[in-house]
Amino acid sequence: MADSNAFTTLCEELESSSTLDRLEARGTVRLALKQAGLEAGSVTASQLAVVVDKILPGELKTRGIDSADSICAQLSTSLKAMPDEEGGESPEAVFKRLGG
Repeated sequence: MADSNAFTTLCEELESSSTLDRLEARGTVRLALKQAGLEAGSVTASQLAVVVDKILPGELKTRGIDSADSICAQLSTSLKAMPDEEGGESPEAVFKRLGG
């Protein structure tokens, strides 16, 4: 499953506003999503905003990013301005479609 646009945008912004490279930024966000029980392919901008507010600052501090709180505040503002989109079909929709 392809990553959601919100996930991709967040990772790009994190990479440009921190010392993390592309793989580190994406991996860090994926770990934060895992803690929240979310997946990169279906996460919405509003869900990511909560993850950025609650989980991501700790993940960044663990990786030695000193300005984690200010980076996360900036990322959260950006995500809250982004429209939510459907990240893919829900499991219920897939089974309904397959069931006929």
